[in-house]
Amino acid sequence: MIELEGVGKQFGQEWAVRDLTLRVEAGTFFTFLGPNGAGKTTTMKMMAGLLRPTTGTVRIAGFDMTSDPVAAKAKIGYIPDHPFLYGRLTGRELLEFVGGLYRMSPDDILREEERVVEAFDLQRDLDRLVEGFSHGTRQRLAFAACFLHHPQVVIIDEPWVGLDPRNIRGAIRFLKEKAREGTSIFMSTHTLDIAEEIAEEIGIICRGRLIYQGTTAGLKTAAGRDLEEAFLAMTEETRV
Repeated sequence: MIELEGVGKQFGQEWAVRDLTLRVEAGTFFTFLGPNGAGKTTTMKMMAGLLRPTTGTVRIAGFDMTSDPVAAKAKIGYIPDHPFLYGRLTGRELLEFVGGLYRMSPDDILREEERVVEAFDLQRDLDRLVEGFSHGTRQRLAFAACFLHHPQVVIIDEPWVGLDPRNIRGAIRFLKEKAREGTSIFMSTHTLDIAEEIAEEIGIICRGRLIYQGTTAGLKTAAGRDLEEAFLAMTEETRV
């Protein structure tokens, strides 16, 4: 469902991402790890079609993000690290707006709205203006908008900011369920204990290059350490 082949992104003379090749199958929960500035967000913005790769190819569900971006983006749900939500809309109006962008019918929007509102506990906030939402409620609304149209690929950049432990647990449960149903989840996080708990496959990027792709168990076995120790050692070696 996700294919990156030789992907690179250059800003001026600096390469944020270099020669990145990876593949994520349908129904896989993939966690993307790396230090600050490693290239995680740049990679995910290229996957979401917000940045054009300098080199290489990004394919989503078989569609080339550069040559066929509308078809590729129709398959995606995306939550950036700092979601922008229109403050002068109510939660309900924002979901209706997002549904319209994905060309959903009014009946479909209403049906799916009920599903995601219940999943992310937004019933009491649905008819309030978004500008009055707490940060955690905004994040839950971003999750609801992301999953409204049943995306085949979900790209989530550091999703836990602002969520309390109960909401984090509920979001994890929801994401695992979606992966079991066949959705490909591509998520970056700095929270290694959550990554270890939920990831079926991980990728580690450092200085713009992919330095590991495989299972968490495989990394720990190869390194002879727990995930945190293995991650710190691997990224420190690469930085040197």
